[in-house]
Amino acid sequence: MIIGGGIGGLAAALAISEKGEEVCVLEQAVEFGEIGAGLQLGPNAIAVLDRFGLLDAISEYAVYPQRLVIRDALTAQKLTALNLGPAFRERYGYPYVVMHRTDLHTVLLQACRNQANIRLETNRTVVSTENVGEKVLVTCKDGSVYQAKAVIGADGLWSKTRKLLVEDEPICSEYVAYRGTIPIAEISTHAGLDDVIAWIGPELHLVQYPVRRKELYNQVVVFRSHRYVKELEHTDAWGTVEEMEERFQQCCPEVRNAVTYIQRQRRWPLYDRNPIGNWTTGRITLLGDAAHPMLQYLAQGACQALEDALCLGDHLERNPANIDAAFSAYQRERIERTSAVQQNARKFGDMLHATDDLTILLRNKLFAQRTDEDFGPVDWLYGQHVLANRQ
Repeated sequence: MIIGGGIGGLAAALAISEKGEEVCVLEQAVEFGEIGAGLQLGPNAIAVLDRFGLLDAISEYAVYPQRLVIRDALTAQKLTALNLGPAFRERYGYPYVVMHRTDLHTVLLQACRNQANIRLETNRTVVSTENVGEKVLVTCKDGSVYQAKAVIGADGLWSKTRKLLVEDEPICSEYVAYRGTIPIAEISTHAGLDDVIAWIGPELHLVQYPVRRKELYNQVVVFRSHRYVKELEHTDAWGTVEEMEERFQQCCPEVRNAVTYIQRQRRWPLYDRNPIGNWTTGRITLLGDAAHPMLQYLAQGACQALEDALCLGDHLERNPANIDAAFSAYQRERIERTSAVQQNARKFGDMLHATDDLTILLRNKLFAQRTDEDFGPVDWLYGQHVLANRQ
């Protein structure tokens, strides 16, 4: 049984069903779906989707950018870039893809619906999960009770399943995001339709790229709120639209213009959690954001959830009669890597959002010293060829 029908939960269902297991996915919403806007998928994620046989389905929606570009949000100066062309694909075996979150979710959902041994249930809010001998009892708010051989908690940042393991809480970064897409015809002339562009400045950035076959243009504005206080964390008193507009007034005309197109109806406070050394209790384990929620600065949240799903499915196949051994091997393989991604996402965000002149000078100098085909800094993220070649 899988608690949570997001990207990680559906991917886990596919991975486990491939091994012949019966899988049930419980989703608390009244229908399956994803919220949000654009999504970046590195070669490590595309390798997993290839294992699921979904590359053709993904290609119906995907955009394949030519470069990742970082520009100064104040001066518009190009600081560095990473070419994503033939040399990148040859090195990592797969392309870099950007797409709408709902499109990836739709592909995974349809793949699950095509599997006779996957059952998908909505409007199921789980209130308790309990190990009982060699089974797990899952009780929902509506009174329904399920018995499963094992349970995977893929219930996201605010995971209730995680509380069975640790009494930690999500950590507010004091940053908020406003995100959304606009028709491609409405974008300004500066936009690079073949690039992912990150405009960075002190305690703020803007990310732009096309999605859905270049029919839509995705934009995400992120900034640190100077109005944040702990007592008001769960209110709308900080990170407001007015503060966003005020903060981005210091930016170059291209960025200021882009901000005028940002959707304003929803703000997204940005959270992560500290890594933990154990994801499993009995026959219950965690996956994706429930196990390792991370800030978005390395664009690896969904990618790591996909890696989790493939890894978990493989270890269940190797240990079909021993759930304990499968879960132990799964987390032993995954915790070190996901912890490194969590921690480095924080560090990379700090670097991008630097405020003091010396740090900015050193950062920009390091950026200037590298070429656009210097892949060394991302080898640790994308060079996981073992994922594509598991047997």
